[in-house]
Amino acid sequence: MVLDSVGIGALPDAGKFGDEGSDTLGHIFEAMGEGYELPNLARLGLYEVSSARGRKTPRPLEGSFGKMMCASPAKDTTAGHWEMAGIVLERPFPVYPGGFPRAVIEEFEKKTGTKTLGNVAASGTEIISRLGPEHMRTGYPIVYTSADSVFQIAAHEKTFGLKKLYEVCRAAREMLKGEQAVGRVIARPFTGEPGNFTRTANRRDFALDPPGPTILDRVKASGGSVAAVGKIEDIFNGKGITRSVHAHSNAECFAATLELVLAPVAGTQGSVIFTNLVDFDMLWGHRRDVKSYARGLKDFDVSLPSLLAVLKDGDALVITADHGCDPSYAKHTDHTREYVPLLVSGKRLRSGADLGTRRTFADVAQTVAETFGLQSLQNGKSFLKEILP
Repeated sequence: MVLDSVGIGALPDAGKFGDEGSDTLGHIFEAMGEGYELPNLARLGLYEVSSARGRKTPRPLEGSFGKMMCASPAKDTTAGHWEMAGIVLERPFPVYPGGFPRAVIEEFEKKTGTKTLGNVAASGTEIISRLGPEHMRTGYPIVYTSADSVFQIAAHEKTFGLKKLYEVCRAAREMLKGEQAVGRVIARPFTGEPGNFTRTANRRDFALDPPGPTILDRVKASGGSVAAVGKIEDIFNGKGITRSVHAHSNAECFAATLELVLAPVAGTQGSVIFTNLVDFDMLWGHRRDVKSYARGLKDFDVSLPSLLAVLKDGDALVITADHGCDPSYAKHTDHTREYVPLLVSGKRLRSGADLGTRRTFADVAQTVAETFGLQSLQNGKSFLKEILP
């Protein structure tokens, strides 16, 4: 279960990414004051691996804990999730802080048969507010990017159409290869009228194929099941997935995960449920909404016991993140390069084991591989022996 963007402090190389001093979770605790607590996550060891601004870990612990570094030279969703699945990037995806080269836009316009608006790095809500009226008048889609490797296309669901938006996104994905191979093409639909536009939950991500087999591929090939919840299927372009649930909000994704945990999986060689809770990043991190981010963490913390209660004897719950997105960070509104938590719990697993600082997110994939008796992956070191009693 990936708490999208819940970082726990700047990585040693954060300065190279313009993120020195970032600390998503620590700054939320600091902003909310002494009365703010996440007791259920704390019992899994969260306070042991984060700054948590002086909070004391309750005893006894009910899980094992550590923190992970991103070995890929990146701080984006695709790189983070791919690394959890065993892929470490050698070089980052291309970014376009000044907008895309004119040749790229011209090729996109030729492929889609429409002119475009924008072509700048911008906040999604800001650019829709600014260019939405012209988009509705002309019918031209809004193209923009951010500090991340994304080619984002915003369009009005009613005047442009959701189907057409997905079609032009697929066209962009097909052309953005080689040196222009951005990590994701993202459909950003919105509704409403000028002065009152609202982005909808029909966002879709169109990612590249991972450059090699992931743990999801290995589990699927062995006869196991891989359920993808939220935007996971999009991030992996459908590779290694046996079932997908395109839930949207944190609450919907959590409920879908709970249902999958309760469902029988007889006859498989192993079952993986891979869930992304996107609201932390999309709704609160990028929008620098500290209070809502804090409430979202609290809501997850309150819901967590219901998930822990239905874990079967052979189940393991891994809670982590893919990068940071410090909602109090003043230098920019993009992701922040941070450590992420590693919290592991299960009825037959050790509690209180310190898993230390892992050098790569790929340790998660290697642990799954060893658990299911699958071929080792190229990257990562399993922590299975450290969590077994």
